[in-house]
Amino acid sequence: MSKLVAFAAIQGAYNIVNKVEGLYNRAVEQYGPEQKLEFPNTGYFLPIIYSLLGIPVTDLASAKRPLEVARELLPAHVQRATHLPYLGPLLDAGMAALFAEEIAEAIRYVDDPDFYLHSEECEVVKGADGKVDWSKSKVWLGAADDVVMRKRGVEFVDGSAPGFAAIVGAAPNKDLAKEIAEEYQRRNLYVFMAANQNGTTFTEQLIEADVQVGWNTRLVPFGPDISAAVFALGFANRAAMAFGGVKPGDYRRILQYNKDRVFAFVNALGEVNAEWAANAAGCVNWGFPTIADTDIPEILPTGVCTYEHVVANVGPHEMVQKSVEVRGLKTVITKVDIPLSYGAAFEGERIRKDDLFVEFGGGKTQMTELVEMAEMDEIEDGKITVIGKDLTDLGDKGGRMPMGIYVKVAGRKMQADFEPILERQIHHLINYAQGVMHIGQRDISWVRLGKPAVEKGFALKHFGQILHDMFHKDFGSILDKVEVTIYTEEKDVEEFTKKARAAYKSRDERVENMTDEGVETYYSCTLCQSFAPTHVCVVSPERTGLCGAYNWFDCKASYEINPTGPNQPIEKGECLDPVMGNWKGVNDFVSKASRGAVESYNFYSLINEPMTTCGCCECIAAVLPTCNGVMTVHRDYTGETPCGMKFTTLAGVMGGGQSSPGFVGHSKYNVIQRKYIVGDGGLLRMVWMPKSLKEELAEGLKRRGEEMGVPDLFDKIADETVGIDEATVLEFLQKVGHPAMNMDPITG
Repeated sequence: MSKLVAFAAIQGAYNIVNKVEGLYNRAVEQYGPEQKLEFPNTGYFLPIIYSLLGIPVTDLASAKRPLEVARELLPAHVQRATHLPYLGPLLDAGMAALFAEEIAEAIRYVDDPDFYLHSEECEVVKGADGKVDWSKSKVWLGAADDVVMRKRGVEFVDGSAPGFAAIVGAAPNKDLAKEIAEEYQRRNLYVFMAANQNGTTFTEQLIEADVQVGWNTRLVPFGPDISAAVFALGFANRAAMAFGGVKPGDYRRILQYNKDRVFAFVNALGEVNAEWAANAAGCVNWGFPTIADTDIPEILPTGVCTYEHVVANVGPHEMVQKSVEVRGLKTVITKVDIPLSYGAAFEGERIRKDDLFVEFGGGKTQMTELVEMAEMDEIEDGKITVIGKDLTDLGDKGGRMPMGIYVKVAGRKMQADFEPILERQIHHLINYAQGVMHIGQRDISWVRLGKPAVEKGFALKHFGQILHDMFHKDFGSILDKVEVTIYTEEKDVEEFTKKARAAYKSRDERVENMTDEGVETYYSCTLCQSFAPTHVCVVSPERTGLCGAYNWFDCKASYEINPTGPNQPIEKGECLDPVMGNWKGVNDFVSKASRGAVESYNFYSLINEPMTTCGCCECIAAVLPTCNGVMTVHRDYTGETPCGMKFTTLAGVMGGGQSSPGFVGHSKYNVIQRKYIVGDGGLLRMVWMPKSLKEELAEGLKRRGEEMGVPDLFDKIADETVGIDEATVLEFLQKVGHPAMNMDPITG
């Protein structure tokens, strides 16, 4: 290893720690040691410090100790007579720099609370000349709040985001910045951006090149300084705690977890100064290598990182390929026969009014989608028919049109039960096209198509081409033919919508009438074991997957498509407890799949041996003993709850694949399924939930209340407008006569 690397990184760490100590002393003098210190709307304090040291920084006073640790970690300066190896001191110096920078960024939130946006999207303002008005634009997002972290973190769990590139500095020009960013998007990677090069940032280059930045497009601008790199590493450590169940302070497991499961790396674009070198050294602790476009000393031997630690002189056109190669990351670029870039990273792209060419649906016109099974000889594979006007009929100004998308599929393994599963994929598959925005499903779909997409040659037939190509790619094991018809005449769309609504009704009735007793086979979902090794989800007709993404039909289809995948059939076997929901066959599978960590669990209880929970869950239910009931909270709610813990804290306590009596993760829809915690008294035990969740489930809650003989149950469930402590909630429950008040004690 080059002595120059160690010298630069260690010197940079000294510079950073010295600077932050001065910043800290000034802040204590200005605000006092009791000044609150945090990254807003996060539950992991300052996450690098909390995860590695186990120290919860809550104010300036509690930040003193980690800053002292940073000083203690600083190694001796490299001297002429110093011999190899340098790697140990280098790693310590890098960690010292990151501890200090995390404190600096927390102080920035106090000094300038409006510096960072509390949003998933940036606010880019353009002047009358079409150029970006930087004086009015706000683009730095800072630390991801917990709602964003969980929503995006799930993508690292399920593999839809294979990793992230942390880009510091700026490309030689905006066109090369766009090329690099879009290549990462095509590979479905996130790009986390920090630091500037001579006053220019990669983020600003992308915006100048008319590239959308923000969490929705996976191009995330954390901040303009190198210290903002702590937000990327903090995100990785939060994922380890939230999804992997790694405990704060267990630094070995945190760092090993990130090396093995979070595939990230650094791209250093531009001159690498001493402070950049210190941050790069810090990233090596995580197993994240640095790939630079300048002539810097390299660290090529394998050690902490999977392969090389620092690689230099990589040109902009080779940067992406070299980076994924050095990290040992396998990525796949999806090829679809359309004139647009295509990949999951484009799914969150927004088509705004100024860029809009045409829109379909969205309440202004009717848009409907339907997938139906056909006999093999009834359809022609690859046939795409447009009935009505095409985009060329709109002239140069564009406008609005109705649209119906009718997909017929045929295959020897195709079943009618798979129709809604394929239909739900239309949303994602169309959204993956750059310049296309799709929202909703069924007969409330909404599509916007941007001007640049039309200028590149996108036509209505390409909607059909996307569905044909991707249905074959993703579902080729169950279907052999795909034919697509697109309607754009109003009368045709209306007639098609009537046909579609009849099909929706028939499907809904079929699903609603399914029961756990009516099938002998359930399905596993071990997708999240990549992040939570002991978590085993078992999905039945009346207990959907806790992430909300999989129901029994989804798992059945997944198994047909990929027989060796995460959704395996489980013969439920002998029923050991029909009330709690316990089966011998399920227990045998769970014990084996969890490697003996969990021997048995119940489907219908949160008190007695509940199912395991991972950080992907949509909701977490908890017992409220004083209220003789339960509460539940969904991950989009960031406030306090009557059990004394926010969603984030609950997930941290019991979300790493544990079975935790008194708590259980579940999907939103599971709340209104008939078997929901029936072993503990069922839905009549529900005494509190956030107002937003209550309103989202209103129709189902009212229907279930009527079925259970309490037609006003919906009105008797408290929310945060009533109170966020058990005493206040109990007073409300007694006042309205909630049924839980007359039930047996919930704790037995």
